[in-house]
Amino acid sequence: MEKEQVKKRIEHLRKTIDHYRYAYHVLDKSLISDQALDSLKKELFDFEQQYPDLITPDSPTQRVGGEPLKEFKKVKHETPMISFNDAFTEEDMRAWLKRMENYLGRNINEGKETYYCELKIDGLAIELIYENGVLVRASTRGNGLVGEDITQNVKTVEAVPLNLNNSKIKVPKRLVVRGEIFLTKKEFERINKEQEKKEEKAYANPRNVAAGSVRQLDPKITAGRKLDSFQYSLITDMGQKKHEYEHQLLKEMGFKINPHNKFAANLEEVIEIRNYWEKHRDKLPYEIDGIVVLVNDDKTFADAGVIGKAPRGAIAYKFAPREATTIVEDIKIQVGRTGVLTPVAVMKPVSVGGTTITHATLHNYDEIKRLGIKIGDTVIVNRAGDVIPHIDKVLKEMRTGKEKEFRMPHVCPVDGSKVVKDGVAYRCSNKNCGARQRESLYHFVSRNAFNLEGLGPKIIDRLLDEGLINDAADIFNLKEKQGDIAALERFGEKSAENIVNEIEVKKKVSVSRFIYSLGILHIGEETARVLAAKAGKISRPSDVWGSFQNFSREKLQEIPDIGPKVAQSIYEWFHDKKHHEYLKKFDKMGIKLFMEKEVGGKFKGMTFVLTGSLDSMSRDQAKEKIRNFGGDVNDSVSKNTSYVVAGADPGSKYDKAAKLGVKILDEKEFIKMLS
Repeated sequence: MEKEQVKKRIEHLRKTIDHYRYAYHVLDKSLISDQALDSLKKELFDFEQQYPDLITPDSPTQRVGGEPLKEFKKVKHETPMISFNDAFTEEDMRAWLKRMENYLGRNINEGKETYYCELKIDGLAIELIYENGVLVRASTRGNGLVGEDITQNVKTVEAVPLNLNNSKIKVPKRLVVRGEIFLTKKEFERINKEQEKKEEKAYANPRNVAAGSVRQLDPKITAGRKLDSFQYSLITDMGQKKHEYEHQLLKEMGFKINPHNKFAANLEEVIEIRNYWEKHRDKLPYEIDGIVVLVNDDKTFADAGVIGKAPRGAIAYKFAPREATTIVEDIKIQVGRTGVLTPVAVMKPVSVGGTTITHATLHNYDEIKRLGIKIGDTVIVNRAGDVIPHIDKVLKEMRTGKEKEFRMPHVCPVDGSKVVKDGVAYRCSNKNCGARQRESLYHFVSRNAFNLEGLGPKIIDRLLDEGLINDAADIFNLKEKQGDIAALERFGEKSAENIVNEIEVKKKVSVSRFIYSLGILHIGEETARVLAAKAGKISRPSDVWGSFQNFSREKLQEIPDIGPKVAQSIYEWFHDKKHHEYLKKFDKMGIKLFMEKEVGGKFKGMTFVLTGSLDSMSRDQAKEKIRNFGGDVNDSVSKNTSYVVAGADPGSKYDKAAKLGVKILDEKEFIKMLS
């Protein structure tokens, strides 16, 4: 993206983020999920890191929270209540560390300074002030400098001590601590059941209830919500040198601290802690959306300072979002097994639930109209039931005016037949269209073609129906998109990884296998081998086109075992321009061809034809043995055939061999020749 385009994208991101933040922090309205908003903020943050000169003082990345509500008394914080920038991947974490080290002018000493990891509770940040051991004020973060006085409401929270007279250590005359107010999952469930009984709307998430509860003008309502709280930061200087010591001091003074917070010796341990809790967070009685990682050494943390709204020495290492924002780069049509045309959104890669998503089915044209989606739109994408990618909403406020309307095609993109409307569906008028496409894909991945193990008919069907592939070349585009396969229902990440590895391994294939895999009418394995031998020295799929473009029908018939009908089929296939584009697509996917080495042996110069079934081996095994001895295997009998190997229940090839006087071998004679 050019800098001017980035600048315009940044402007739209800032306006959109401010709109949703204002609705949430000031109006107490949650218009989109926290995860979708985080995704927008992360995109803005990354652009501003790339172009620091585009950072402005009013950018959402330079702010902390919303403006205080008018109903509460304003409270100025003695030191700003800053928040954290977000990281979602290991690469993000390493980039954070690099930025901090560049600012400090030295490397972080892992083993001395290291890190402290806290569970990131999905709640509301608060500040508590005690004088002579007694709670005198509780306030929200607000905009980081000024918050709301919520003292009376916080006094109803059992986990917040009203006095510290039973402290194990001496408490300073004036003590400032910070923490989080939150609601447990169990309490959230109870409150929503009450809402149902009253026939009122259920709350969206525990965080919204917690935030709304501490902002109630009537403390009795707050008390009825049974809020909980952890404290995690000691602002008052009590001689602490490490952040972990702050937690020890808080505990000794009588505050509730999270028992799962943990010291980490290096970044690898940080990553392990985060990954552990991503898998086990459902076992916790409250919601978390990641971990907060801080440089444990307080001096290093202070030296790193603050950039914008966030400290350099800390970051929120969040779990993979269950929904995120991305851009629809295109809408393509997928023809399914029954000939139904399904529109599929091709999106800028985005991680959702730990899986990289690049495609999402739009089901039908009615769904496109319902969403109001255009090519170029910014959308919220999630994984329905943590499985199938689904576009949930279009962020129309992000539009630049360059977005394009999508229209269903009038002709089928597979075979050019007329498209007809069938209820909400659009269907190819050729009843065999979808089935023919499906069969060609089954053939392409089969053992004697590309031999893509693990990609059986059922998976091919799913990939077709979900719009992940449209032709055989698309299979190789799954290389960097493991999420496309892993996102399929009842399909594990390990299975997806195995298939992607198999696809990568099979990107190099012999010329004969490649020609056979194309499924050209009347071209079997043996004819494909003959054509490969005539193709000349080639290394790319598009080279095959170049080789056979020069062959006339007459020249093709000069090749052994190729008659008029087969020659016509080959000629027509290699003179269809769309097939040329198809072969060039394989080039782009990285498919490489190699010529099979000529094999010497006692069968060199001999041609075999197999008919009937063999008891001691399969027909494929027999062919392989013949080729290993340098022989050729043909599908049809001619006067040039050296031997016909006849098993049980031979077909018409047996009769033709007898008529032409070709030597016929039974299975015992054939095995004797092999030995």
